[in-house]
Amino acid sequence: MQANVGSVDRIIRVVVGAALILAALLGLVGPWGWLGVVPLATGAFRFCPAYLPFGFNSCKPRQ
Repeated sequence: MQANVGSVDRIIRVVVGAALILAALLGLVGPWGWLGVVPLATGAFRFCPAYLPFGFNSCKPRQ
């Protein structure tokens, strides 16, 4: 599994994922808020399987 999620992308995913989970825990949104686990996990592992078919990579190129 090669990293394909860059730094800014990673931060956004973790923040959005954590916010959705927190909103679900506080009852501000319905059970769909638990979908925040997906962006949280992809940010934590720096790998997004949805990027593979499109060949997308938000990491900085290595020199």
